[in-house]
Amino acid sequence: MTEEIDADERLAARTLGEAGPRVVFVHGLFGQGKNWTTIAKGLADNHRVTLLDLPNHGHSPWTDRVDYLDMAELVAEELASFGEPVTLVGHSMGGKVAMQLALRRPELLRALVVVDIAPVEYPLQGGRTDDADEEASPFEEFIAAMRAVDLESLKTRSEADAELKAAVPSRMVRSFLLQSLVREDVGGDETWGWRLNLDLLARDLGELRGFPDPPPGATYDGPVLWIAGANSHYVLPGDRERMDELFPMTRLVRVKNAGHWVHSEQPEIFLETLRRFLVQVEE
Repeated sequence: MTEEIDADERLAARTLGEAGPRVVFVHGLFGQGKNWTTIAKGLADNHRVTLLDLPNHGHSPWTDRVDYLDMAELVAEELASFGEPVTLVGHSMGGKVAMQLALRRPELLRALVVVDIAPVEYPLQGGRTDDADEEASPFEEFIAAMRAVDLESLKTRSEADAELKAAVPSRMVRSFLLQSLVREDVGGDETWGWRLNLDLLARDLGELRGFPDPPPGATYDGPVLWIAGANSHYVLPGDRERMDELFPMTRLVRVKNAGHWVHSEQPEIFLETLRRFLVQVEE
């Protein structure tokens, strides 16, 4: 039996593959489901792979606030509609959404994969150093830079790239952000716009720092793969105790020569690591 979801509240989704166990991906801040297309294609021969857009991102509805529990519930409604448990993969913000869902609706999951995030509070969702000193979060600067792009006078995507360069020096990150910049026909006029609710994200960015307390005594006892970038400071040795407390079946893998965007920086290694895990949990 599947659940019916109001069409106005449904998250945008795209599915690759026609048969096999289900794998669902949830992206991080400023992302969208299509960011996972390369990985999804690598799994689609033996899986049905669904790529979700979280609220205020991509083609999904905009909301009145940013809230992990709200996002987890919306994703849970999508998973419940499948009528069978899935392997849920979440990166960064999406990883926190996936963890919250696993702790509250474990029956919806076959397994959980968390990518470069921990169940802890962050300094404005930025990275951390090994001694836990806070470093400046880049995300406020990213939002400010995107909001500052003059969309009315913008002619090409390369112009937008140039405007972002000072605040976003990484070409890979700029390319990632610019995937949400689109040209659409509005009332017969073509205009540029962001498929990101930048005003809301700017207002509620602090909410994304945290990790809401799970229900008392809650754990997710299914198999968990934690994939972290070896060059990233998002998953520190001191986080392991909390990870094991909430997710006792955790296996942690650190990918060499990768930072926070592990799946983009080392896609082949990421895909092979995920494939091996899926073989184990689907036996």
